[in-house]
Amino acid sequence: MKRSWMNSPYAFSLGMFAMMVPSQAFSSFYSYFYVDKLGLGIGLATLARTIFLIWDAVNNPLFGYWSDRTKTRFGRRRPWVFGAIPLFMLTFVLVFSPPEGLSENGLFTWFLVALILYEAVATVLWVNYGALFPELFRGDRARAKASAIQQGYQVVALLIGTALTPILFGAMGFSNMAILYAFIFGAFMFICMMSVKERYEPVESEPLKLVDAFRQTLRNKKFWVFNISNSFAQTVNGLISSIIPFYAKYVLKIPEEQVSILLASVFISVIPLVFVWYWIIRRMDGVKAWRLSLAVYGLSVIPLWFGYDLASGVAAGIAVGFGLAGFLVTPAMVSGFITRSSGLISALAFFIVGLIFGYESGDNPGSDPESTFRYLISVVPLCLLLVSFLISFVTRIEFKDQAGGGINHGKKTDYKL
Repeated sequence: MKRSWMNSPYAFSLGMFAMMVPSQAFSSFYSYFYVDKLGLGIGLATLARTIFLIWDAVNNPLFGYWSDRTKTRFGRRRPWVFGAIPLFMLTFVLVFSPPEGLSENGLFTWFLVALILYEAVATVLWVNYGALFPELFRGDRARAKASAIQQGYQVVALLIGTALTPILFGAMGFSNMAILYAFIFGAFMFICMMSVKERYEPVESEPLKLVDAFRQTLRNKKFWVFNISNSFAQTVNGLISSIIPFYAKYVLKIPEEQVSILLASVFISVIPLVFVWYWIIRRMDGVKAWRLSLAVYGLSVIPLWFGYDLASGVAAGIAVGFGLAGFLVTPAMVSGFITRSSGLISALAFFIVGLIFGYESGDNPGSDPESTFRYLISVVPLCLLLVSFLISFVTRIEFKDQAGGGINHGKKTDYKL
């Protein structure tokens, strides 16, 4: 490996690309695959997702604690990542490859076990990859450059994981799509880790114990207000992404292969609109920019209610892209533990709205599936963002840095929605 490639931000950022492609495909389509394609009832699907999210909340600090205390001649983080690469490939494929002929209870069991295994391995990857960032890139200038490169790779990965995925599973099936993404992940993640040489320098002070850190967090009111507010907003990100395939089928009534166009309208529009938001937020302080982004995001989901075909859906998707861009460039969330609740809110919303309108699964969509997914993609997100906006006024919050944040490195990106 050439010296110039070692600890290069370009090589390291390949890890972000590698993880985000399958992670985005997972978060956008696993519910659609099991509930609508395979016919798993939303009650059992919600139960599985709830157990999955509880496990996620527990294992995130646990794996971080173990990683921090690992000492090998190969480093602290790299052994964990190398060990997780083949396991992530396997568990990702298992999620999308249940055996044929399973009963509903058998399908539920497969779904739950596959989610738990996938989540455990994914956590190992995200925790250790994130922890490498501050160790490899020292100083504001180096970190700013590496962060910008990472975000560029991440945007490309998001586009592939969302817009390309329907084309792939339409052409080759979900299982083969998962196998392809698993090998893409494995290749790029291996290249990334081969370019890493850890620079860990031990500190004299002992890190804060897990229980003590959690106790101090509980006493911080501003922390709770900020993160609970953002948790509701983060729920909208996941809810819209996961509901779009259902929305396309039952509301817009477009062919499955056109879902890619709908998803692309949201995520491609985000790229130029991010620069518009950067221009806006430079003219106000961080808190006002954050609240403005929540308000605009709420308004941006309203056009989704009026969608009825591909063209109107694309127009609504671009509007959502503007709202999402604002949320992405304002200060990032600081607690992966709190934001796990966003997935639970999303699962419960799906379950409750489905019960109200009679949607159970793709095998039994009920008499009015169109209303189910109109409400889930527009009314529910609007209500969640209204709650988020109101919570933001509960206490006085100040951001030390200018709005326009990015990825909070060292934390696990909220890839599950």
